[in-house]
Amino acid sequence: MKTLNRQLGFLILIIGLVACSAKSGTSSKTNDAGRDSVEVPVFDADSAYAYVERQVAFGYRIPNTPAHRATADYLAAELARHGATVEVQEGTVTAYDGSELAIRNIIGSFSPEKKNRILLFAHWDTRPYADNDADKSKHRQPIDGADDGASGVGVLLEIARQLGQKLPDAGVDIAFFDAEDYGTPYWSDSNDEDSWALGTQYWTRRPHKPGYRARFGILLDMVGGSGARFCREMFSEYYASGIVKQVWETARRLGYGSYFVDEKGGYVTDDHVYVNRYGIPSVDIIACSRDTETGFPPYWHTVDDTMKNIDRATLKAVGQTVLTVIYEE
Repeated sequence: MKTLNRQLGFLILIIGLVACSAKSGTSSKTNDAGRDSVEVPVFDADSAYAYVERQVAFGYRIPNTPAHRATADYLAAELARHGATVEVQEGTVTAYDGSELAIRNIIGSFSPEKKNRILLFAHWDTRPYADNDADKSKHRQPIDGADDGASGVGVLLEIARQLGQKLPDAGVDIAFFDAEDYGTPYWSDSNDEDSWALGTQYWTRRPHKPGYRARFGILLDMVGGSGARFCREMFSEYYASGIVKQVWETARRLGYGSYFVDEKGGYVTDDHVYVNRYGIPSVDIIACSRDTETGFPPYWHTVDDTMKNIDRATLKAVGQTVLTVIYEE
């Protein structure tokens, strides 16, 4: 992932507009609008943490590697174990350097017969380059991707576990998209924004179900870091402002306002951009930082993106918020 632009928002927005045109147990909650209380499962942060740790233990999840293939098998099996109808979408995409990447998008559907659907998604691959590391000698080394990759998937696997125990009224699709983080490094002659999120772009051209639609989507990306702050990402605001409001207000109501801050972020080129262009209004829950030049946490795209940064409290804040949005739908 990803690129962030704080200042060229208007230009990027116009480009986006043109492209758009072509934990066991329950908790009873009542929302501010006076809606009847709904029993919402209690998100188990220990379980989510274990899911993050398990992914990292496989090694670097880089396309065309044994660790990548083994992780894909695990993710598909885990979704199925929790009762999802699983489809593994295999394909080939072309990377920024012309190399071909064998990818797998993994989609688990709960209540596939229901027409009212919610799409939850995250990328599961890891960046092959630590090209933002302070030590330039490490720039061509791969990263663990504990936060950037594994955290979003870990939260969604725990949500899948909860869905397997108690289904919400809406149908839910959980998609793990591949090859998001194989984008152009700085040493390449090209600088193509579309070199990112290759698995998601593949899916939008060949959705797992012809004509697939969901009422809205939520992307989880870098959602496990200690003390994380989630700003309102601006592509999300443009395409899905109502869903941004719903998610951030739900987080505030649950006591997680220190994580989901009432602050505008930048425009982030991420999987949700392509899902929005496909026609599903989607928001990106992604960590932001005011203390780095990139606007992301300091370990972003470095060899320090390891389990030492993963905090159960952050996983809890994100997971419980998303669960509540789902079950109140």
